[in-house]
Order: sequence, then C-alpha cells, then structure tokens
Amino acid sequence: MKILHKYVLKEHVGPLMFALTALTSLLLLQYIAKRFGELVGKGLPWNVIAEFLGLSIPLTIALSMPMAVLVATLYAFSRLASENEITAMKAGGISLRRVLAPVLVAAIGMTVFMVAFNDQVLPRANHRLRTLQGDIAQKKPTFSLREQVINEVSPGKLYLRAGHLSKTSNRMREVTIYDVGDATRRRTVFADSGDMLMSPNHADLQLTLYSGNVQEVPTTTPDQLQRVYFHTEIIRVRNVGNEFQKTQNDNFKGEREMSVCEMERNADEARRNLALARKEFLQKLALAKRRKVKLSKDVLGTKVDDPITVGLGNAYCSLLKQIGVKTLGAQEPATVHPKTRRSKRSDSAAQPEPAPQPLPTVTLDTFPKPEPPDTTTITDASLPPMLDGLRIRVDDARRAANAYEVEIQKKFALAAACFVFILLGAPIALRFPRGGVGLTIGVSLIVFALYYVGLIAGESLARRGIIPPFISMWGANLIFTALAIILLSRMGNENTSGRGGDVREVLRSLRQRFRRSSASRRRAVTTPRPSTS
Repeated sequence: MKILHKYVLKEHVGPLMFALTALTSLLLLQYIAKRFGELVGKGLPWNVIAEFLGLSIPLTIALSMPMAVLVATLYAFSRLASENEITAMKAGGISLRRVLAPVLVAAIGMTVFMVAFNDQVLPRANHRLRTLQGDIAQKKPTFSLREQVINEVSPGKLYLRAGHLSKTSNRMREVTIYDVGDATRRRTVFADSGDMLMSPNHADLQLTLYSGNVQEVPTTTPDQLQRVYFHTEIIRVRNVGNEFQKTQNDNFKGEREMSVCEMERNADEARRNLALARKEFLQKLALAKRRKVKLSKDVLGTKVDDPITVGLGNAYCSLLKQIGVKTLGAQEPATVHPKTRRSKRSDSAAQPEPAPQPLPTVTLDTFPKPEPPDTTTITDASLPPMLDGLRIRVDDARRAANAYEVEIQKKFALAAACFVFILLGAPIALRFPRGGVGLTIGVSLIVFALYYVGLIAGESLARRGIIPPFISMWGANLIFTALAIILLSRMGNENTSGRGGDVREVLRSLRQRFRRSSASRRRAVTTPRPSTS
C-alpha cells in the first residue's frame, strides 16, 4: 500500500505546483496592476521594486493555495478515473476510501502548514509591505526640467521656465521663476542665464542666476511694484530630489499585520472596554428613563449584548504555549542581550538591568470597577449628548472586537479550506471521469466564486455585527463540507466507467429528465378527473 499511496500523492504534486504558480501569478499581476501608479515615474531603485513584489507574494499564496489544492485534486482523480486506474484498483480489492486516505493525510499537513503560514509569515509580510507602500508614497517623482514649459519645481510654491537648456551642462538661458509660496506677495524672478546644481545631499536644488531682476507685488496692494536688479542671485529650493528612505521601526500594526495571539490579546482588551462602556451606558440610560428624558432612536437601539466568541484563538495560543513556542507575535521587537546592551552604554560599570517581568493577566473579574457616578450633578439637558458619546464608545469597542475576531477566524478558515476542497474535489472528479480539463476549470471557477463571494460578504456582515464572526468566516467551509460528505457517501456507487460520465452525458440525462417531467405534467392536465356525482 505504501507504493500505491506514493503513486497517488505523486499524481497531485505536478498539478498542484502548476496551479499554485499560475494562480499566484494571476493574483499577483492583478494586485500589482492596482498599485502600478504608485511605482512608476518615481525613480525607485530596482531592489525596492523587487522587495515590493516579494512582499506581495505571501498575500496571494494565502488566497491561491486552496484554489490550487482543488485544481490538483480534480485533475489528478479525473485522470486516474479516465485511464481506468480506479477501476483496476477496485478489481484488486482496494476501496476508494483507501485510495483517498493518503490525500486526506496530506491535506491535514497542508492545513497545519497554512495555519502557521497565515499566523506568522503573512502578518510579517503585510506589515513590511504596508510600511514600504508608505515610504513609496512619500517619494517624489524624479526631478527634471523641459524647455519652453512652466515646470513645477516645488509643488504649489515655485515654478520655473527656461527658454533654453543645455544638454551638455547645467546652463539655462532666458530664465523666469514664479514664486507663489508666500500668500502676502507674488514674486517673479527674471534672469538672462543661470546654472542649476544639486546639493551634496541630492535633495536640494541650487539655482545661480545672472543679470536679472526681482519683481514683487503685494497681494493687498496690487498697484504697487518693487523691482530689484542683481548681477548674481542664488536661490535654494529644498527637497526637490527627494530620495527614497526606508522606515526602520514602525510599531503600528493593523489587524492583518498581527499574529493570532496578538489579535486575541487586543480582542480581549476591546471586550473589556466594551464591558466598561456598556455598564456606564446602561447606568445613564436608566437614569434618563427615570427622568423621562427624550432620547434619539440611535441611543435606544444600541446593542448592549456581548459579542459571540468561539475561543478558537485562545485554544490555539494555549496549544502553542504548551508545546514551547515562546514568540507568538509577528514583528515583535528584538530582545537585546544584557551584555550587548552594557557594551553600548557609556557607563560600563553600571549594574545589570533586571529581567523583564511578564505582564499581569487581567480578566473581567479582576478589572477595577469604576465608582458609581454622582447622578445629582447630571442635568436632564446633558444626558442626551452624554448617552450619544457612550453609544459611540460601545459601538467602537464592539466593532474593534469583531474586527479582531473576524481576522482570527479567517486565518483558520482559509487554511481549513485546503482540507475541505480535497473532500469536495475527489468525489466530483470520480463522478465525471471523462471531464478532463473542462471539468477542472468549470468546477474550480464555480467553487472559487461561491467560496470567496461568501467569504467577502460574510466578513463585511461580521464587522458590522450582523452575523457572528465564526459563522460568517466558516459558513462557506461548513456548506461545502456538508456537500462533500453527501458525495463521499455515494462514492463507489458510480454507474459510469472511464468511457462515460462526461459533462455531455450529464446534460443529456438532465434533458431527458426534464422531458419526462414535462410529459407527465401534460398527461396530468389532459386526463379527465372522475365525476364525484
């Protein structure tokens, strides 16, 4: 059986690698096409563009891996069935479930790998990619001048026009500079010629003008003109040749840039904030009702129930702690060794710093409870705006808790989709042994469209608190798992061989069933009913 298991797994390797490469490339091209305007025309070095492409790959792999698994499963089992290898296995007394067993074991391994990938590799890549995009956005386009054109040297402040630019030197002729950076005056500089030179830091532009004059017109009194003649005038424009600089330490991270355990800690904090805001809101609401203060519909319709949590993230973090994984966070700051820290300090004889103590665990039971407010100082007129502010606090805390919970469930749901798609793909491929590439492409497109539309729609509904995050993220997996179980229960009872069972046969059988049902309905209409008299 080991030889058979290796053979079945080997049939999946080639299609899996091809599908993963093709789908990842397509998704990567689509992502780069959306960001193309951020990269071109800014004089970015090639290593920055290569880093941008490399950091975009983990995001596409997280989405394309379940697709590639489904494509590989459909193609491999369809080929085994079309070449009568499945029939030969059945004749040899090997059941289809035994053939499917090594693929399911490999699917479990793939799911575990994708959980680790989505938890550690993907958040790090997303964090670095966001930081890199921010650095690229701050990079200005490469500075260049054109003849007989008003060039924007400093955006919204300084404009330059040169009648002639030398291609072999930095000499300009017939120079006109429009300075509109000062709101109190308009300044225009005319020069017969000039030299253009970049400063040593390659960021500032230095203009040396010869034989000209400067005209200034105050904006308050436009009928006054001040003109000053010069032989040599030096104008320095800062941050023209802005160079690309990387941000070294960016500690801010969004939900998609955190590991599961980081998001779980933030979700716990959001739930604690929700409990405190809800308690204060209910106290003020009860006070307003006792005083019969008129409140808005938004305040009266505020949700005060606890968000539904499954605890999958807590179980995962507890498992990592038990098996000895210490670093749970993505992009955690590096711990400096005490010896290295002392060697960099000037006071080398100082005492060693104490070891960092773990943060205390705070729960809802041990969280300090606020003192009850003094209701005698609260007026009826101040209650509506106070309740509206508390409503915003409750909604913000609930929205933050839902956002973290959605991202936690999504990491596990996308990883589990690899196992679900194998359960679904194998019986479909065996049901249509002659489907070939057409079956693979058609079924894959339908499943992908349904799965990711459900995932995106569920995420939007869960973030707004309409559907619990677990149901919204795992709903598509549960539906496809139920369908796969139904198909697996019927696997082995196919009424077709390798010479039949293609898509055309299915369409033909559906047309025949439709014709029979239509004929039976027509007979029921034309048959006279027996008289009841």
